Amino acid sequence: MTHKSAKQRSNKPRNQRDRQLRGRHGWTAVLVVAFTGFASFTARMAGSPVVFAACMAIVIGWAVSGPLFGFSDTWQLFINTGTTVVTFLMVFLIQNTQNRDNMALQTKLDELIRVSEGRNRMIGIEHLTEKKIAKIREVLENDNGSN
Repeated sequence: MTHKSAKQRSNKPRNQRDRQLRGRHGWTAVLVVAFTGFASFTARMAGSPVVFAACMAIVIGWAVSGPLFGFSDTWQLFINTGTTVVTFLMVFLIQNTQNRDNMALQTKLDELIRVSEGRNRMIGIEHLTEKKIAKIREVLENDNGSN
């Protein structure tokens, strides 16, 4: 068994995601992989009972400490700032995860339509305007099943 150096191993794409990132350059590829992993992990953890319990403990601890700080403006600012920052960042992380999940779902549905007896013209309709999609939906709802 021959051992290759880390540089020799890194020149070969290990999986599909690595192959997709080959077209990107340097730090951009690293940033995309890191952000994708971080966003996925954070979205999974944010919905867990442990994180919910931790957040409840923080809020309860903050409320109980109110008399200690005399319910001061600084005491209120602490929780307001913390929740605002967390909410702001979570919007982007969850949106990223939702976008990837939606793209994967659309791709799977398109493949099912492509290999079935379904209407192939439905592939890719998610790129149309809301008005056009609503018109297609109306036509399908009024369709009696005949082609």
